[in-house]
Amino acid sequence: MARLNVNPTRMEMTRLKKQLKTATRGHKLLKDKLDELMKQFLEIVKENKKLRQEAETALEKAYKSFIIARAVMSEEYMGEALMMPKQKVVVDVANKNIMSVNVPVFDFKSADSRSDIYPYGLAFTSGELDTAMEHFSEAMEPLLRLAESEKSAQLLAQEIEKTRRRVNALENVMIPNYQETIKFISQKLEENDRATTTRLMKVKDMIAKKAIEERRKQDAAV
Repeated sequence: MARLNVNPTRMEMTRLKKQLKTATRGHKLLKDKLDELMKQFLEIVKENKKLRQEAETALEKAYKSFIIARAVMSEEYMGEALMMPKQKVVVDVANKNIMSVNVPVFDFKSADSRSDIYPYGLAFTSGELDTAMEHFSEAMEPLLRLAESEKSAQLLAQEIEKTRRRVNALENVMIPNYQETIKFISQKLEENDRATTTRLMKVKDMIAKKAIEERRKQDAAV
């Protein structure tokens, strides 16, 4: 806690009191924002865990089927079958505002029908490859939702850290500095008031003594 380097005047104290009021109000608003950000962040983390489990389960099924397909098909046929993808996927990216943080929202759409997920003819391929393609197609949406959730959590975490630094700066530096400086100026002004009062009392005593002496002189002359 350090005192600000200012002149100990009433005008300066008034200015600092206004700044202290603003800083205190800003601290409350940022604290409320931090609490709400933490709430939203924890909800996203909870959803993120669920999405990760769904994505991992879907990918595990897809890779198992793909491994079996590779075992029953030659590498040459496998490469030819998957060389030219047939289905088109469109991802629209929008933004959603959470406590002044723009997080992404992904909209996943398939441009073609579900039957177009197979980029090959069915005559020279195995059923295991068909199953693998179905599982990979099913894993697309959980993966997309997971990416959306991961990015949202990252952006919120950055905003939480930034807001926490501001709250700590106000709480531990700026507000105590204002309070300490206002206290110092108040003490200085009280000291000045006491010194002024003492000087006025001395001047009053001197005037009273002078008046008494003059009256005595006048009485003596009479």
